[in-house]
Amino acid sequence: MIKHELQNHQVWRDLTEILETLDANNLVKKHLILSDYKICGYWDEQDKYYETITLPRILEAELVSSSIGVTYKERFLQLKFILIASAVDGTQKLGDFVLIYNENLEFIDENWLLDIDY
Repeated sequence: MIKHELQNHQVWRDLTEILETLDANNLVKKHLILSDYKICGYWDEQDKYYETITLPRILEAELVSSSIGVTYKERFLQLKFILIASAVDGTQKLGDFVLIYNENLEFIDENWLLDIDY
């Protein structure tokens, strides 16, 4: 019987290296610049629809988790960020933001979970 272990597999070392060298803030800012800091067609948790949400231009992004997805036809990298905005009394979490890239690090999709009352 062959025993397979992933804990010491090269894929984990490669992924760790990519994530350690990834400039999360720059990656998110480039994505936001392409959309002019706007989210179109957002549904909140109470099923309220927002045609357009404009985010503040001064944001910080913190990478909080990453995962690899594998399907029969594709592989992808999912990066989850917390968005933080400057507020009068310090900073405030704006919400969560997920970017999904294919195995060539080309953008596939995004997912937002925002605090609309910010």
